[in-house]
Amino acid sequence: MMKASDIMTKAVVTIRGSATVADAVAMMKDKGLRALIVEPRHAADPYGMVTETDIIYKVAAFGHDPKQIRVYEIMTKPCVVVNPDLGVEYVARLFAQTKIRRAPVIQGQLLGIISISDILRKSDFVEKPKQMFLEDRIEVAREEARAICKAQGDTAPACAAAWDAVEELQAAAAHQRKNEAGKSAFQKYTDENPDAPEARVYED
Repeated sequence: MMKASDIMTKAVVTIRGSATVADAVAMMKDKGLRALIVEPRHAADPYGMVTETDIIYKVAAFGHDPKQIRVYEIMTKPCVVVNPDLGVEYVARLFAQTKIRRAPVIQGQLLGIISISDILRKSDFVEKPKQMFLEDRIEVAREEARAICKAQGDTAPACAAAWDAVEELQAAAAHQRKNEAGKSAFQKYTDENPDAPEARVYED
């Protein structure tokens, strides 16, 4: 299974939150980028992100002077982050649930950035599609809930709804385990391999 670390872009361009939006635009144009990672102010501070959409929707659309607006005023912080060991299909699911297009890959430190373009161009989901199992869906839902609660606050309705979704998946998993507990290994095999009728035929 391909992981986020296998397809992420390792050369990450960062910017300070105190930089002007004009500085960010110049950097994006020079590097051909659509987003920049915003550096944390100290060790305990989370990473942020400023995107071309932030600049267009929050600055250009209102006629603000990019030389007077600071990056920290329009960035998303904290932003959704991805563990380097997360499977690519789960990254795609996380992106779909949180409606984002890219995220920094972090494990103790900034390792890279992963985007929907990386998933499209570098992953093997076309050649080797992988179904997401219930336990994996729970883990992705947990990551999503943590990200939503960090961004909107622990008392936000969206935060509560995200954790409700996690609990619903956990309940479904518990129900599934209960139903499977009484099955023999052979029954589980035939459930997983319905096109193997010869497994049910015994010769006298």
